[in-house]
Amino acid sequence: MTINLQLDVLRIAYRDASITPRQLLLSLRDKAAALNPDYHLFIHLLSVEELEPYLAALEGRDIDSLPLYGVPFAIKDNIDLAGIPTTAACPAFAYVPQRSATIVEQLLALGAIPLGKTNLDQFATGLNGSRSPYGACPNSVLPEYPSGGSSAGSSLAVALGVASFSLGTDTAGSGRVPAALNNLVGMKATKGLISTAGVVPACRTLDCATTFTATAREASHLLALTAHLDPRDEYSRANPLWNDGSAFGAPRPFRFGVPRAQDLQFFGCPEGPLLFADAVERLKALGGEAVEFDLSPFLEAARLLYEGPWVAERYSVAGELMEQNPEAVLPVIRAVLAKAPAVSGVQTFRAQYRLQALKAVCDKALVDLDCMMTPTIGRPVTLAELDAEPVLRNSELGYYTNFMNLLDYAAIAVPSGFMENGLPWGVTLFGRAFTDQYLLSVADGLQRQQNLAAPTTVARNDRARLVVCGAHLDGLALNWQLKQRGARLVETTFSSADYQLHALAGGPPLRPGMVRVKQGGVAIAVEVWELPSSELGSFLTGIPAPLGLGKVQLSDGRWESGFICEGYGLEGAIDISHFGGWRAYLKTLQ
Repeated sequence: MTINLQLDVLRIAYRDASITPRQLLLSLRDKAAALNPDYHLFIHLLSVEELEPYLAALEGRDIDSLPLYGVPFAIKDNIDLAGIPTTAACPAFAYVPQRSATIVEQLLALGAIPLGKTNLDQFATGLNGSRSPYGACPNSVLPEYPSGGSSAGSSLAVALGVASFSLGTDTAGSGRVPAALNNLVGMKATKGLISTAGVVPACRTLDCATTFTATAREASHLLALTAHLDPRDEYSRANPLWNDGSAFGAPRPFRFGVPRAQDLQFFGCPEGPLLFADAVERLKALGGEAVEFDLSPFLEAARLLYEGPWVAERYSVAGELMEQNPEAVLPVIRAVLAKAPAVSGVQTFRAQYRLQALKAVCDKALVDLDCMMTPTIGRPVTLAELDAEPVLRNSELGYYTNFMNLLDYAAIAVPSGFMENGLPWGVTLFGRAFTDQYLLSVADGLQRQQNLAAPTTVARNDRARLVVCGAHLDGLALNWQLKQRGARLVETTFSSADYQLHALAGGPPLRPGMVRVKQGGVAIAVEVWELPSSELGSFLTGIPAPLGLGKVQLSDGRWESGFICEGYGLEGAIDISHFGGWRAYLKTLQ
């Protein structure tokens, strides 16, 4: 049985009764069992008996009451599923949890059905998928290459068509590298946005739960359903409203960062530069403006992850087992963690200070950008190359990924092309914390083909746009109120020809009132500014009557938030519409 497992398509199939959840899950279980000897994607594939309670729970339920009704998903085996062993790819570490991880509980409550626990690099330490006693995971397209890791089996479950989506984790790139190598979207949301309660830690302060999907649109849907504050997780963070599901849409003109040529590293791969250049051009075609940035401070932060004291945080999970039973831990993992016991408190704090200094530099580079884009990996490596030089090749896979969680950024890995040998290749879009839905919107634009309809809504991020027409114009009396809140000028343009401009009574400072009218309107010169959404509230409360913020239509038909004037405020005002703008009027007063 072959069926498209994408969320929307599967829901239609259930609704028209062309298949039932029971039929689908049992069929997928058989398919997974047949694939497992070659791909080693599942450590524990649920038996028919273990699937039964989840299938029975859907019987008699209204499909419209469950957003993920009957959706099959896979779970990385460092994430708890109640009653099923969690191994973290280490049999001696295994335990049977009494309660599922919060993210799993959420998905079950939404109607999703777990198919099994997937293979990973042991203790989620690795980016290649070959560091497991349960077998190395080959690539879904070319078996001489790795699947990528550490969320190896999770990526294969989706790529090989046995799950609609899967759960992974990401500390250094484990939710992004496998996505790039298997033609998937890997969503590494802002730290704390998806609960990690019930997840075996790699680095507790950095870990993220992730999803693998075929499309960015599906990732957006899953994030909107699961991004909730969790009292079980002390690292959980509330999702701002500007980052809820309604923020997903079509990106308007935007600015994106591209690393300087001297910072790009493809490790001798001749196709990488061409594939990345093509992705840059495709973003430009979406309305993006490429802005070069210095990647070197990001790369320095990345080196702290394994060369600095954070390796001791990994040791806090596996260290006791290593000391008591060294042979239970794979040699390459032991080698990675070997220096951890010697890490001192002084080294730890010095590294934290350096990281904070680097974050200040990196954050500044992002201030005037909507997002940044890098390759997800520099070049793919073969399983043979990994076997010959496991640490070096693994390190190369993390060149563009290791800094994200240290710097507290959101990141989305998205497919963008194929190499000549057929191997998938992709890029990563990243940005400030809590811009996840915006990044998914840009990723969706990158994925969409011309025959697919674009979203009808406009994508949002953590910046709000504001149309100003008077004293807040650049260089005028109240412009400082915008600049002190970190605002920047986006464009100088005109309103639609539906407005009148009036010089209001009173002052100083002199202020205009812009009013929309049915007849006799003209186009008014305006500026569009962008400021952090977190600053918009304080700006709004400082606006005196009769002015306020509403929606203003621009000359190209867009509607943006902007200054409007209540009708009663026009008493004693002078109609200055014929000047076409506030600056032109002010010149007549000089």
